[in-house]
Amino acid sequence: MKKVDILIRPGREEDLRALLDGFGVPGITVSHVLGYGEQRGRKEMYRGTELESRLLSKVRFEIVLKDEQVEPLVEMLVKNLSTGNIGDGKIFISDIASVIKIRTGDKEI
Repeated sequence: MKKVDILIRPGREEDLRALLDGFGVPGITVSHVLGYGEQRGRKEMYRGTELESRLLSKVRFEIVLKDEQVEPLVEMLVKNLSTGNIGDGKIFISDIASVIKIRTGDKEI
């Protein structure tokens, strides 16, 4: 099993959710997070004063999938979410050793 973390800019949540639903992802966890990548934040003007925001708002989707589902999902996401601009997001893939349902104690390996 693999855990897939998808970080995207705010405003793309419904697009991503629709893609994941269409792919048949059984469940998601969504978090609003702060961070920066290549763009290193951004500068804005407020009442004539330049302000630098180092941490940008991002949305993180976490899903767990079978190994064979990961590559087709990644290909679909890159194809449908890429604008070609810095800040489109990142996909992180990690191994999952096991999953245990708290209610029943059932284990998935």
